[in-house]
Amino acid sequence: MRAARPDAAGGWLMSDAPGTLTDPERDGPLDGVAALAARLARGDVTSHELVEAALDRIEATQSTLNAFRRVRVREALAEAAAADAALAAGSARGRGGPAADRHRPLLGVPIAIKDDTDIAGLPTAFGAVGEFPPAARDSEMVRRLKAAGAVIVGKTNTPEFGQWPFTEGPAFGVTRNPWDLDHSPGGSSGGAAAAVAAGLVPGAIGSDGAGSVRIPAAWTHLVGIKPQRGRISSAPVREQFNGLTVYGPLTRTVADGALLLDVLAGSLPIDRDSAPAPAEPFLSAAGHPPPRLRIGLSLHRPYSGMPASLDPAVRAAVERMAEVLARLGHDVVPVEPPYGLLGTIFLPRSMDGIRDWAGRVADPSQLDPRTVANARTGRALRPLLPLARAAEPLARLNIGRIFRRIDVVLAPTTATPPPRVGELNRDTNWATDQAIVAACPFAWPWNVLGWPAINVPAGRTAAGLPVGAQLMGPAGSEALLISLAAQVEDSERWHLHHPGERAAHAA
Repeated sequence: MRAARPDAAGGWLMSDAPGTLTDPERDGPLDGVAALAARLARGDVTSHELVEAALDRIEATQSTLNAFRRVRVREALAEAAAADAALAAGSARGRGGPAADRHRPLLGVPIAIKDDTDIAGLPTAFGAVGEFPPAARDSEMVRRLKAAGAVIVGKTNTPEFGQWPFTEGPAFGVTRNPWDLDHSPGGSSGGAAAAVAAGLVPGAIGSDGAGSVRIPAAWTHLVGIKPQRGRISSAPVREQFNGLTVYGPLTRTVADGALLLDVLAGSLPIDRDSAPAPAEPFLSAAGHPPPRLRIGLSLHRPYSGMPASLDPAVRAAVERMAEVLARLGHDVVPVEPPYGLLGTIFLPRSMDGIRDWAGRVADPSQLDPRTVANARTGRALRPLLPLARAAEPLARLNIGRIFRRIDVVLAPTTATPPPRVGELNRDTNWATDQAIVAACPFAWPWNVLGWPAINVPAGRTAAGLPVGAQLMGPAGSEALLISLAAQVEDSERWHLHHPGERAAHAA
């Protein structure tokens, strides 16, 4: 394994210590999205240098970390050259400096996207085996990234149709957690989370249909934002997974996630849902503390029909986070959202989404048998979709009553620390569902409700594995959640910690 060397963008490569990533020659935090954009605008570094370094890191870790399904080497370098030309032209016109181009705040910054999203010229396999035609055009989310100047270096791994909170499958193998390669980064945005946590890219965009941004963020020590439904366009489709799934950023800092959310926000006429414009840019919200809030601590597991219990290490981390919030001046009180039988609204919509994706595969015989069974369930439950959608407003009204007493809910993101590779990936649907519900019973209700939530790093276990906590709010509360998460980050300074620390201790 080649030794790590400092490069233009930082990053952690493989260490001699088993199961870890590190760059022993680099000290201090990695540069994030905003910091790299500022360095580019000042002329301290070129986009070509940043993108080439990111591509080198991806190549160096692909055989071990395995974060990417597709890498855009030629296209990304060409886009970096175009970004450098635009940066040079802006500087020549006297517009240099950190805010050189407010219309393209990501100009020249390397970013990754999940392989459930169309980018022109590449197939969208969404974790499945087989050959898929290249997309004819960019999705609206990708178009907005490119319009902001981002250079998309590749598409990250995800389990088949994003069904599971682990990133493993016959199409690509196993994606591993940079904090310990024997463990999973979670899923379904596991490749995106692994890429950011390992420093391959400063930020990535995942999607969250039952916690698929927040779960891997929790297990890789990242900030993961699930925005309000309709905040980011689903185009070219009207909605994803019958409204359960939304795009969301994975970053090391709240401000970086807020910046990406500002870039991506907006809807089109095709979108079934749209979100009202925030009172202020999300990046601005990350720059000031919130007012004194009443925060409800919820350790109650939503009913899911299968057994699950909260790991003591996760409970301790979330309770410690409650203490941090109290020290910051907020009132923390116990609360239990009345989730009831919310799963009856979730199941038909999620299974029908799998049915839809299964229908796009040229050779269904190559699908995982569990996918085939879920698609069959989706077809059987499809007549119940109108009832499931009709029940959603009542569920929002019922659960939303808690926000008459509190402003934000604090809850675990997962029930357990990161599992070992293969631990959740069982042979049958029944066994897999039991394993994933036991590990991840907390995130999915907010997908049914369509409301925003943010995972924040809550600490690490005695073995050094990350765990997370969710800050969850009512409709349209992203700015409040971002402001609160940024306040906690100022206290916790989690972005200063990285997988390299664990490698150093292991060595």
